[in-house]
Amino acid sequence: MDFEEILAKCGNSSRYQFVLLALYGYLMVVVSMHYFSQNVISFVPDHWCYHEQLENRTFAEIEQIYSQFEKPSCTRLEKIDEHGQNHTLSTERCNRWIYKYDFGYKSMNTELNWVCDEAYKARVGQSLFFVGSVCGTLAFGLLGDRIGRIRALILANWCGFLGDFSTIFADSLTSFSVSRFISGLAADANSYLMYILILEYVSPSLRNVGLNTVLGSFYCLGLIGACWLAVWVGHWRIFLACSSVPLLLVTLFYFLVQESAQWLVTRNDVDGAIKRLERVAKINRRQVAAEDFKDFRSYCEQHYRKDNDKEEHAKLLDMLKTPRMRSTAFKLLLIFIIIVPCYNTIARNVEGLGISPFIMFSLNALTLPPSGYLQGLLQDRMGRKATSVGWMAITGIFAVAAGLVISQGSNRNVVLLVGLTMAARFGVSIADGASSQFSTELIPTSVRGRGVAVVHVAGFAASFLSPYILHLGTYFRPAPSIILGLLFMCGAYVCLLLPETRNKKLPMSLAEGEEFGRGEGVFDFLRQMLKREGSESEVEMGPTIVEEDTLINKPQ
Repeated sequence: MDFEEILAKCGNSSRYQFVLLALYGYLMVVVSMHYFSQNVISFVPDHWCYHEQLENRTFAEIEQIYSQFEKPSCTRLEKIDEHGQNHTLSTERCNRWIYKYDFGYKSMNTELNWVCDEAYKARVGQSLFFVGSVCGTLAFGLLGDRIGRIRALILANWCGFLGDFSTIFADSLTSFSVSRFISGLAADANSYLMYILILEYVSPSLRNVGLNTVLGSFYCLGLIGACWLAVWVGHWRIFLACSSVPLLLVTLFYFLVQESAQWLVTRNDVDGAIKRLERVAKINRRQVAAEDFKDFRSYCEQHYRKDNDKEEHAKLLDMLKTPRMRSTAFKLLLIFIIIVPCYNTIARNVEGLGISPFIMFSLNALTLPPSGYLQGLLQDRMGRKATSVGWMAITGIFAVAAGLVISQGSNRNVVLLVGLTMAARFGVSIADGASSQFSTELIPTSVRGRGVAVVHVAGFAASFLSPYILHLGTYFRPAPSIILGLLFMCGAYVCLLLPETRNKKLPMSLAEGEEFGRGEGVFDFLRQMLKREGSESEVEMGPTIVEEDTLINKPQ
């Protein structure tokens, strides 16, 4: 009796799994607020250099006066002509600004005047956030495989709280950069460890639709909550105080969530795995015979005991020692190097679209629940591979279309541009979620924490290219969108080269990972998908239908 079979007896789609999904929903709210807080605190509204003659003017009048200059936000005037356009320029740098606050919200950039010549300071701090995410993702991924998923998850969220809360007191570039680095340690690690644990405890059907729907819905709530919490409190420091405290409540997960039984098996702790499975069965009100656990123990001793010492000390580099695992590892790295910069470029590009960034963030967030549900539905019906390949290609088309609208300059249609941007946001959410689940399932349990960490780190490292991709728009406006489109097409091609994971027993050891998908062709997933659709049309709801869990529990 393998792990999937004993988990099915203990319950893989019952009370405990719904508790996991509820906790994951809470985690997604606080994680999204944490991840995008650096955007919220750095919003820069329309601004112009201060002049005493502008104190009683409307924003429209001020904008009209400065519109004749090449850099209206950073141009200082010596004298303003009350009746004409003959304004006198000053040779001094601007040191005070008039801000047109969005909904009255005062961001860090406006309070510290990190605009114009000092705008780089906020970017440096944000860059340190990504540097921290690279270090934290690697460190907590390693800890997830060494001390367990739950302990590493709690430590990651503590770092997130410490970084965000310390940012409140930042008043210089140095203090801001240090606090953002600490905050960045938690980015990604504070969510993917829980994601891995849920994948190892729930049924495939619940994993597809349920998990991705929860992810999209609650991430949406967190993102919208972050925007309008900032508007409600009106100040970036108060916003960070309110958004950082919920990260501490993740500590309670230690008492509510069972450690991964799959991971314990690879750690040579079958007794600990059985103990966790018994607790899951109790919560799910399932009666599991002692003989079943005995059979599970025998299976583990037969299939894993001889390799457990090796698996317990398995290193990530061991994935590179065999040809097929090495090939899979490099493909997964390449996928994340492509998808993560594209995701960050599209998700964070909410300014300069002719609409308030708060409203644009909220509109983007509203695409997440339907994208999460559709992703799960497509993965359940079509498989991981088809979903990843298809939506990378579709999103590439949306991105290029948005670039064509941007190329029209001031004559562009704002409604059409916002619509295409939301469509690209919808598509990249599906592509990112599908490729993330696809990759997680392909990495063996014994090195899953470290493996997922490394591919995510590769993606975050490549995200440093995002500002430069956007900067190319100053030379050729549609260039960023065209580059994103090409990257999505390349990502779709790489996904084609990976084996399908739907309806298959996922690899636990490195040896199983080497054999996984052997002999599978590049387009076999299409034949399997068509075959399944054909069988469903022939056999409608009836007792002879074989359920997905049964397919997974069959010996390979």
